[in-house]
Amino acid sequence: MTQGTGGTAVGEQMVFGPLTITFDARVLRPRTWTAAQSTWAAQLLEDAPAGPVLELCAGAGQIGLLAVHDGDRRLVCVDANPVASAYTLQNAAAAGLGDRVEVRNGDLAAMVPADERYALVLADPPWVPAADTGRFPEDPLLAIDGGADGTTVAVACVEVAAAHLLPGATLLLQLGNVEQVGAIAGSVAAAHGMTLDSTRVFEGGVVARFVRA
Repeated sequence: MTQGTGGTAVGEQMVFGPLTITFDARVLRPRTWTAAQSTWAAQLLEDAPAGPVLELCAGAGQIGLLAVHDGDRRLVCVDANPVASAYTLQNAAAAGLGDRVEVRNGDLAAMVPADERYALVLADPPWVPAADTGRFPEDPLLAIDGGADGTTVAVACVEVAAAHLLPGATLLLQLGNVEQVGAIAGSVAAAHGMTLDSTRVFEGGVVARFVRA
């Protein structure tokens, strides 16, 4: 990672809502449409239980940062890519949220201790089926490869959310299409006490709301 003055990374920048997000080619380029996931999360947080927000597969952190930007919730961001995690720290500081954001780098389940509970979980896992990843050579494989049917990492996100959401709290899960949402809702979500509440379809993908009983 190229370092600029003050130890910050020098990468490409883009506007994401009111935020300026820095990233490079080793991190998935933020998709502008995913700000809708942040907006939905911010709306839900107005009536959510007291507690922090957890972002899984956080990338450069833009979705979670935008979700909590206008509130006072603490945000925990988890990603397997150390470069992405470094950018999340930098982007949190640039947004004036450094004191409210904790970044953890590593396996999803291992990074969330058993006793932690969250008011909302955001997840933007890789959801491209493995056989189709060659269609996106500009994207880091780690950030897009969702396994055979594109839901392998999404399933892990549901399992983590189910174990750590407060009762009545929400998981907002980004996926590629409604078929993937249906597959998860009918199997792993139900098995872990999660109910599909609603799905919103956007140009670049879908966001599904699952609620913990």
